[in-house]
Amino acid sequence: MESSTRILILGMDSSGRILQFDRNAAAVLAPNGDDLRGADLDELIPGARDPLLEAVKAGRERTAMLAVDNPEGGMLDAVVTVHPMSGGAPDVVALAVVRVPVPLADRFVDPAVIRRALLDDALPRIGSTLDLEMLARGLMDVLVPHFCNAGALLLVESHIDADEPPDGPDGPQMRRMAIGFDDDDPAWDATFPTGESLVYPEGTPYALCMGSGEPVLRALGRDGAARLAAAWRRPPVADLLKGASMLLLPITSAAGVLGFFACTRNAAHRPFDAYDVEIGMDFANRASIFIESARQYSRERATALTLQRSLLPTGLSAPSPVEVHHRYLPGSRLIEVGGDWYESIALPGARVALVVGDVAGHGVKAAVTMGRLRTAIHTLAGLELPPAEALERLDSLMRTLGEREPHFATCAYVVYDAVSGRCEVASAGHLPPLLAPPGADSEFLPVPPAPPLGVGGDGPIVSREFTVEDGTLLFLYTDGLVENRARDIDDGLARLQETFGPGAAARPLEDLCQAALDGVYDDQHRDDIAMLVARLARIPADHHATWELPAEPAAVRRARGLVRDRLARWDLDDMAHSTMLLVSELVTNAIRHAGGRITLRLVLEGGLVCEVFDSADGRPRIRHHDDEDEMTESGRGLHVVGRLAQRWGVRRTAEGKVVWCEQELPR
Repeated sequence: MESSTRILILGMDSSGRILQFDRNAAAVLAPNGDDLRGADLDELIPGARDPLLEAVKAGRERTAMLAVDNPEGGMLDAVVTVHPMSGGAPDVVALAVVRVPVPLADRFVDPAVIRRALLDDALPRIGSTLDLEMLARGLMDVLVPHFCNAGALLLVESHIDADEPPDGPDGPQMRRMAIGFDDDDPAWDATFPTGESLVYPEGTPYALCMGSGEPVLRALGRDGAARLAAAWRRPPVADLLKGASMLLLPITSAAGVLGFFACTRNAAHRPFDAYDVEIGMDFANRASIFIESARQYSRERATALTLQRSLLPTGLSAPSPVEVHHRYLPGSRLIEVGGDWYESIALPGARVALVVGDVAGHGVKAAVTMGRLRTAIHTLAGLELPPAEALERLDSLMRTLGEREPHFATCAYVVYDAVSGRCEVASAGHLPPLLAPPGADSEFLPVPPAPPLGVGGDGPIVSREFTVEDGTLLFLYTDGLVENRARDIDDGLARLQETFGPGAAARPLEDLCQAALDGVYDDQHRDDIAMLVARLARIPADHHATWELPAEPAAVRRARGLVRDRLARWDLDDMAHSTMLLVSELVTNAIRHAGGRITLRLVLEGGLVCEVFDSADGRPRIRHHDDEDEMTESGRGLHVVGRLAQRWGVRRTAEGKVVWCEQELPR
């Protein structure tokens, strides 16, 4: 490395006689104080005469690798470059620039070498990283071995992690970010572990440096190292720092004192002096700029990631026969959060809501709006609104949000019933879902179009219903997957359709997601991407039962008998009494308030769900009274349901409504 070399400069005449030289040349080539003036270059550096003559004759510089006598009796490999001169000192026809390795014992002697190594060679390159831990390791690689034998970088915990409390009563909590040492002694790592958090006691040099923001220079000697070892209760410190010279360099920014570099030189090397303090502070001041940038980036990135993780689903739920997989890819490598989202929400009765949406824009603002829509989606799914009506409610929410700041979003909403195999899908300005049946070509569903959420439209959002074959793939995605600046959206859709071609339904969902993303990772100008793929299948036929009942009182008794027999077949006799009571109340309620034919359905999926379908669209409600003895007969049934069932609810259908309740299965 160039920063580990010493540069010698010699001025010569045409015969190779030395006429001028610098201090470094005298120290290396004439260690006994002999004057170099008049010495022959070829005697000091054998073989240097030929490059000299070639350079003078050709008028161009020449470089050669030669050997130089080491002042300690050995040989040093040297790079000798001869530069022709004209118009300079009389008789000086060439300058020889000789680069030799710095001897280990002398590497802290030449201030110019130290300054160049610390400030010019490696620091600009290291400063390009925004990873705080990588930056810390890089800074220590510069300090050791170019400035000290051992060192460490310590930063205040509260400046690194915003969740950490400010300074405690004993002083600031420090974290050792990185250490460096040049003797390969494993005791350094064991005694000063990277990542350790610690508080330095009041009165120590470390506390003085943190409190004053000024460099602190100490000669530890034998007793000083022993006192430190006793104070820290770490015996190896006495040997590691015995006779050392220690220099603490504070790292400051607008936020205050961020931490310090702890540098030590052992007794075999020159102790730190005032000039080293000046060089070290130049290094610390420049390093503080990089550390502050990396610190702020790390905190902002941690905030963005926390926001993203809190907004995106941590787990997807679905009925047991439905397999769901997702992928999310932010558009920005710096801020890993955006406005795209996905959802898979298991619903009672072996149903699932599959949702993908895209808020216009990028970054935190789009993510906040996305979070609001996700919360609303969960609420609307819990109310079991049909997809079209759920999107209309979302549209109303987006227009309300747009009164303060304009927003719009697209969304595709699908509800799949794993009992009947039917899908209901609605879309608001979103790209069409892709359907891939087993062994057949994939197709984009022609969903009735509607404007994006928040834009508003003249007519209502319309949904479409269809039945799918078991094993069919349903793929929902955002436009970042199929469109970018260099590719037309039609080409992206065609590529996606090829990915989900014949045979795709049998492939693992993870492989399909990866295939859909091929070529997208390297796109530097891509939009956020969210995708959700589901392999749809019905629950086993013997896990559900459906009966048609007449709207007459005798149907209640028949319903109880049907339920008792079915539970006996499912080995759920212990649930028979409570389930018959629940079914009686639900069927009685339907006969009394709906009329017409009634459908009773039992579904065994996750829990035991009882559903009663009727042709009325009125939503039943529990009526509360101050005196339970005065409760009207019409309110008693739902009170019973509310007490016995784990949960219950109502959802509308095209023909009327469904009142359902769910019980937990015995363990």
